[in-house]
Order: sequence, then structure tokens, then C-alpha cells
Amino acid sequence: MPYPKDKKYTAEEFFALTPESNSEMYELYDGEIFALASPGTIHQRISGRIFRELSNYIYQQKGNCEVFAAPFDVKLDDYTVVIPDILIVCDPSKLDDKRCYGAPDFVIEITSGNRSNDFTKKLSLYQEYGVREYWIVDPDYKRVLVYFFDEGFSPNIYTFDQNIPVGIYQKNEIGLEINIAEL
Repeated sequence: MPYPKDKKYTAEEFFALTPESNSEMYELYDGEIFALASPGTIHQRISGRIFRELSNYIYQQKGNCEVFAAPFDVKLDDYTVVIPDILIVCDPSKLDDKRCYGAPDFVIEITSGNRSNDFTKKLSLYQEYGVREYWIVDPDYKRVLVYFFDEGFSPNIYTFDQNIPVGIYQKNEIGLEINIAEL
């Protein structure tokens, strides 16, 4: 459903206009509503397998963080709502039964029809709002750009066949690394 571009929507208006039962997914950037492309098979395979690895790790380590997969709204401010492909939230006060309020600790976006959003708009938003770690998984080029925003703005770049450390868990006794080619 197209939404007028001449109106700036608040997050509350956005939530009222985009019901949870709707099969279409939308995000809100600075008050403007954008439709998301439906993910394809490769996107869904990668997303599901990474989610499983993260979820298993958190469970095995008896961690306090929770992992979520799209569709799950993240309200960054009164005019910005995003739906990351995968996210980890370690502060339970940011969660209610519908969404996350504020920046998750860890976000993964898997590129698809909205590639430029992942590399520009979302990259900027996640850094600005305090996401600690952001991965851009790019199936077309079989690479992953990993941003540790506490360490600067330049990404570490990995290929799918490399072990990629999950930075938010590297201080744990048993760290986590993900090799996408092995999933």
C-alpha cells in the first residue's frame, strides 16, 4: 500500500498504519514510510542458519541476551523504525511483547532488493543510535562487512569461508565465530 510522501509520520502513526497481520513489511526513516522487498531463498537460508548459531550459543552459554529475527520492529526514535534481519538485545528493559525500543547490541542485515539501505542508510542509523556491532552479509559477493562501532567506522571484511568473530562475545571465555560457508 503506497503512503503519501508529503507527510512525515511518527512511529505511533506508523504502527497504527502497518498492522502486524499485514504480509507486507515497512520501515520508517525520518518520518517517511518505505516498503521492504520480500527476501529470497538464499537470504532466508542464511538468516535462519545464522539465527540458529546465535541462538544456540546464547542458550549454551546461559546468556542473558536474546536473539530475534525479522519481522521484529526496532523503534530507534519517534520517526525511525527498522526491521533488521537478525538482532541481539542484551538489555531486557528495551523489549516489550511487540518490539525493541532503542538500539540493539548486535544487528545483521542480509542484502537483497534494498542493498543501498543496508550499506548507507542503515549503516548510518545503527552507528548513530548506538548499535555495538553491525554485519552486512552480502550473498552476491560472498562477503561480510563487520563494523565494531566502538573501534571506528572502517569495516573488517570477511569472505563466507572465513571464521567471523562475533565481537560482542569475544570477551567471553568461549567466544563465538561463524563461518557462513559451513552453515
